[in-house]
Amino acid sequence: MAQTVTPGTSPEGPRPSYMYKVVLLGSMSVGKSSLAYRYVKNEFKELLPTVGCSFFTQILDLDEATVKFEIWDTAGQEKYQSVCHLYYRDAHAALLVYDVANKQTFSRAKLWLEELEKKFLPDEIVIALVGNKTDLAAEREVTTEEGEDFARTKGLLFMETSAKSNHKVNDVFMAIVQELLRREKEKASRPSPHGKSTVDLRASEARTRCC
Repeated sequence: MAQTVTPGTSPEGPRPSYMYKVVLLGSMSVGKSSLAYRYVKNEFKELLPTVGCSFFTQILDLDEATVKFEIWDTAGQEKYQSVCHLYYRDAHAALLVYDVANKQTFSRAKLWLEELEKKFLPDEIVIALVGNKTDLAAEREVTTEEGEDFARTKGLLFMETSAKSNHKVNDVFMAIVQELLRREKEKASRPSPHGKSTVDLRASEARTRCC
């Protein structure tokens, strides 16, 4: 369940505020840290490999709600993977990131999905498959169609990005927040057994959106 914080105000009345935990998973050097840094700081940096986990926050002041993202950027090195489950526990959304110029990282993203499937029911977490580094088009090893097809079969959001050129970085995070808020609204519209509406993320199955 999303943590609900103090509501804001809008011309239409009180506006809800939500806090969501988002985790970035994927192999080393696929650009997870660069994606997070680009999204939060709107800058590109060639960052050193993450040790353990890095943490970012971002606040979105949207028409329908105020959203605070807590972004957990996990290490991609094999030696840290035994503890990564500690970081994605209680996550509301996950970005499975691979490098479009490295086929092996795409295979690894599929393994990360298997790990998430062991920890979450399909409707408990929003998962986006993200093919990063589209700026390396000449070196591409994973086609857009491959990513789309896999995402479709698994009911994942899908998008290709480039942290370096800032291609669709904001779009992928916005797609996640829109799906999270859609689930909030859907759950709120369902009466509880006691006749009251409740707000919970466990509302519906993830839908495929390919961009």
